[in-house]
Amino acid sequence: MHNTQRKIGYVTAGFALFALAGCGAGAPSDVGVSEESDSFHAADVCPANVPAALNPGADQSIKDKFNAVGVQVYMCNGVAAGPTWTFVAPQANLMRDNGRLFATHFIGPTWQGNDGSSVVGSKVAGATVDATAIPWLLLTAKSHADEDGFFQDVTSIQRLSTVGGLAPTTGCDADHLGAIAQVPYSAEYVFYKTKSSGKIVQCSGS
Repeated sequence: MHNTQRKIGYVTAGFALFALAGCGAGAPSDVGVSEESDSFHAADVCPANVPAALNPGADQSIKDKFNAVGVQVYMCNGVAAGPTWTFVAPQANLMRDNGRLFATHFIGPTWQGNDGSSVVGSKVAGATVDATAIPWLLLTAKSHADEDGFFQDVTSIQRLSTVGGLAPTTGCDADHLGAIAQVPYSAEYVFYKTKSSGKIVQCSGS
């Protein structure tokens, strides 16, 4: 039990380090693609083949999208049906196309940018598009940090194009309660905001 507690403490500390990685002092403050920018084209950002249930409301416009790479963290817990892997939290970096770190994704689920802004999401719907990967999701913004920045006006988030991340199928039994598994995954995160009087980017079906 003592070793298990050390494992849990280590992973919990990892959440904090991962969260802070994208918002250190002096870090470059990238901004999202502006709706008023001439370089912002729906064909460049609109996700394809998204199940209808995962599209946000018609009052929302796409803000930007990012590729993410990280891990899904699971813990071996004892439940009535027997020991099973239980989801704990994500840990991922959101990257720009040029490879620069834009934000981090961690327990909450929370997305926090280099500019200090953040949003916490709440699941609205999910769909299993690939049986070998974690589901695609639609989340709504539940809360924001006081800090102004990219995430301050985000209203909805999509998790799409997932690869990997599923809970292990072995290794969780009575002898391994409290064990931690970090399963690699990648995904595309798409962020939306309420439509403004500026240029509207409305994806088909949303």
